[in-house]
Amino acid sequence: MGSGSETKLLQQLILYAASAALSCLVLMVGLKRLDPNHEASKKALEQKKELAKRLGRPLVQTNQYEDVVACDVVNPDHIDVKFDSIGGLDAIKQSLYELVILPLRRPELFSHGKLLCPQKGVLLYGPPGTGKTMLAKAIAKESGAVFINVRISNLMSKWFGDAQKLVAAVFTLAYKLQPAIIFIDEVDSFLGQRKTTDHEALTNMKTEFMALWDGFTTDRNAQVMVLAATNRPSELDEAILRRLPQAFEIGIPDRRERAAILKVILKNETIEDGIDYDRIASLCDGYTGSDLLELCKKAAYFPIRELLNDERSGRPSSEPRQLSTVDLEKVIATTTKTKIAASEYSRFNSQSSGWSPQRESDDYQVLNRHY
Repeated sequence: MGSGSETKLLQQLILYAASAALSCLVLMVGLKRLDPNHEASKKALEQKKELAKRLGRPLVQTNQYEDVVACDVVNPDHIDVKFDSIGGLDAIKQSLYELVILPLRRPELFSHGKLLCPQKGVLLYGPPGTGKTMLAKAIAKESGAVFINVRISNLMSKWFGDAQKLVAAVFTLAYKLQPAIIFIDEVDSFLGQRKTTDHEALTNMKTEFMALWDGFTTDRNAQVMVLAATNRPSELDEAILRRLPQAFEIGIPDRRERAAILKVILKNETIEDGIDYDRIASLCDGYTGSDLLELCKKAAYFPIRELLNDERSGRPSSEPRQLSTVDLEKVIATTTKTKIAASEYSRFNSQSSGWSPQRESDDYQVLNRHY
């Protein structure tokens, strides 16, 4: 009787232990699935494996915050933009090669003394569409450095303190993957001038970013650089500008640079011989590189339209004709640049709307005369 009771008790204990183990397993799987960083961790693991293979290093160990940042890491081998892909800006490209790319590719040349230490911060500023982001990609490609494209949305978190940990993860991950470039596009939206009206979390993020940045500026052996781009440099915090000692203005291209940009854009296209790039460039005064790209895209539709018209008329063609100078001139004559069109639309609306400062003044004088 005693032996049977002990056997039954042992069976119950084993059943309870198995049930508890199964419950723990289900709970662990459930919590893992509910982890907001679960997908980021999977994607980060793939990125790290790829980078480890490329760099010839073992897989780096990362925490959950570095995994979130690792999703924005770009392998330079996957970047298809080189300096040759950017028309014009020859002097700026040469300066960037000497100040940014050379220290990352040949660090032994800059290990003597303090004056030749690698740059820790570079700012690219200028109007929209002038090629700042393309230059940043080209720098990563030419230097072979890991490119961390920081997205501010990934640094924000609803959990208290997580934002600072994510900011710290940007630098710790860059240090593990060095040589690395931390790129921040539209940096004024993140590191703008500090105001008393700023939210506490944003202020803490800025402070943490600058403190960690200073840590890397004191480490001469760290091959980590912050590359920032903005359209509004005047809105950057003074403390940020101090940490960006090298600033390059990427301005509106001149006629010679516009011709070089057109040659780069049309390099691999089907075009007629003898296109006068200088003439087309002279007709595009004030155009940015982005404007010139859109110009060529619109002109490329003319051969397609003619082919479709021929098909409707019973004269099918095997392929579209070559892009011609006339096509480009047609687009220039019939297209208004986006910036000009937007300003004209805004001015038209203010004139046709019910209120303007001058109209209010005129109405007031009429009322006075009436009474």
